[in-house]
Amino acid sequence: MAAIQLSNVGKQYGDHPPVIRRVDLDIGHHEFCVFLGPSGCGKSTLLRMIAGLEELSDGELRIGNRVVNDAPAAERGVAMVFQSYALFPHMTVFENMAFGLKIAKVAKAEVERRVRDAARSLQLEALLDRHPKALSGGQRQRVAIGRAIVREPGVFLFDEPLSNLDAALRSHTRVEIARLHQRFENASVVYVTHDQVEAMTLADRIVLLHAGAEMERHGSVAQSGAPLELYHHPKSRFVAGFIGSPRMNFIDAQVDAVEEGGVRLTLNGGEALLASVDGRGLQRGQRVTLGVRPEHLRLDGDDQTVACTTVITERLGEHSYLHADHAAGTLVAKAPGDTPVGVGERLRVRVPADACHLFDEAGVARRRLASPALAAVALA
Repeated sequence: MAAIQLSNVGKQYGDHPPVIRRVDLDIGHHEFCVFLGPSGCGKSTLLRMIAGLEELSDGELRIGNRVVNDAPAAERGVAMVFQSYALFPHMTVFENMAFGLKIAKVAKAEVERRVRDAARSLQLEALLDRHPKALSGGQRQRVAIGRAIVREPGVFLFDEPLSNLDAALRSHTRVEIARLHQRFENASVVYVTHDQVEAMTLADRIVLLHAGAEMERHGSVAQSGAPLELYHHPKSRFVAGFIGSPRMNFIDAQVDAVEEGGVRLTLNGGEALLASVDGRGLQRGQRVTLGVRPEHLRLDGDDQTVACTTVITERLGEHSYLHADHAAGTLVAKAPGDTPVGVGERLRVRVPADACHLFDEAGVARRRLASPALAAVALA
């Protein structure tokens, strides 16, 4: 049974266009659900609606089988960690973590036990007598997380909690949050971020949200599923382009023929390609978009390749990203870090057919075939 259920949920401010439309979502017990999307897609607004900090304009919200549309935040059994740490500067770490429990009139001995248990799990025991000004950014964020933990809620809500930390601290604190989730067996987590690395590494499920015109046409949820499901089987060009860094390569093409092994395409320059996708319903001459991820492009082979010229080489140590121009557009290919390729060098990049994605004019993805044969673009 779901810990959180959203049924046809929407949010609108006055006469302005809706910021949330038609959200239907079940978040299970102990599930780590990440709301991901571009700026302005409403992910923080949706989180605040769950928390009780924003009213619903439409739909129904249940937490633990109880309709909570009109329930105040304090009665929802949730704890929220904000982007800003929101610590009381005149209180010690212990007092900050204990504040909510004291307001709730929890017994002194129980407050002591919960705070010290949380401090131990977050490695804050030596800092309990310090004030926030004597803490680093990462330590302050752990105090904010500890303040939520001591309440022992059924639902944890995180609103971009790592955005104020540097790269090293973000990575460390991300691991700590994952460990805490494993520790609390009955608590669900809803986590908002714009960082897809956080989403891919933390989530049991990602809910990717639309913004703007796409939200108006299709509702707020672009796709919901396990991280690798969104990565390998995006339902739309929007999802394919948002999940993955660098993003998926997109090349305009048109349908030449539909075959048993996939769809034969013609690129703008007349180059041929077989994409191993389900072509039923596609017509000859129909405009489509070919998609292929950087890591699926290959630098090996003498034929079945794309001729292109490198314009930028990004060397990151373990791997390099080669940005290359060719007749149908620009490609980004992922290669081993020591690949000896320089700017201006001519390459022949192989594009396996089973690595291809195909999107129609509306941006809807075609189903990829299970056991396709390999093929590639051959540019003269």
